[in-house]
Amino acid sequence: MRKRFSICAVLVILASLCTPLSSLASGYGWGYSKNEAHKIPDIGKYASLLEKYNAYYADSSGEKNVYVTFDNGYEQGYTADILDVLKKHQVPATFFVTGHYVKEEPKLVKRMVREGHIVGNHSYHHPDFTVMNKENIKKELESLEEAVAAISDQKDMKYLRPPRGMFNEDTLNWANELGYIHIFWSLAFKDWETDKQKGWKYAFDQVKEQIHPGAIILLHTVSSDNAKALEKMIRALQKQGYSFKSLDDLVLRNKLPEAIYGL
Repeated sequence: MRKRFSICAVLVILASLCTPLSSLASGYGWGYSKNEAHKIPDIGKYASLLEKYNAYYADSSGEKNVYVTFDNGYEQGYTADILDVLKKHQVPATFFVTGHYVKEEPKLVKRMVREGHIVGNHSYHHPDFTVMNKENIKKELESLEEAVAAISDQKDMKYLRPPRGMFNEDTLNWANELGYIHIFWSLAFKDWETDKQKGWKYAFDQVKEQIHPGAIILLHTVSSDNAKALEKMIRALQKQGYSFKSLDDLVLRNKLPEAIYGL
């Protein structure tokens, strides 16, 4: 993967973060109606589609849980600092990595696994799944899974964040058949442009304004703003009564009866 998103990819992500879900060519770019009411954003008819294929974009339990996720396409020098903060505050996270990242930063991937974080599948080459067939998608996912297994103690993967946030019913179905769970997000902001960072307070304020019970937060590790704001975000949310959970907690809760999960 190149060290910069293509212009097309950036435009897709910009549109998906700022507008409701809309059809793009043969697929959809993930998006939602942002709000500052501290409620789960509305995704309209796509809620039933995600439910049909066991995909997630938030925790609908109503509890004040937060799920921190990062997308790692390439390294900008901030991931180690982010891992330091997570370790200090015992906050679990999921890092969705690409083949480029695994190849270039094996020590960081090993550290993620060693310190108890989940490494998720963001594909090997970061293509648009909605213009691919099932077999080629399978190759993308398996290649990344094998790359992570070869350099860490994590030998399999179950969480998928589709490249560029692109999806359609076929990709949701195929991923589900391949044993993957799609993980979208309910809180994000424009943080990936490394030459247009706005300072830690911008990142902090974006999270503060959009936070809601059950939020799955998407952050990019290439952002210096995120690295500098992360500890402040964690402390502020904990003061508001939020608990930081892993995606395993979310999925396990939905698969097991509440009485058993609460034991």
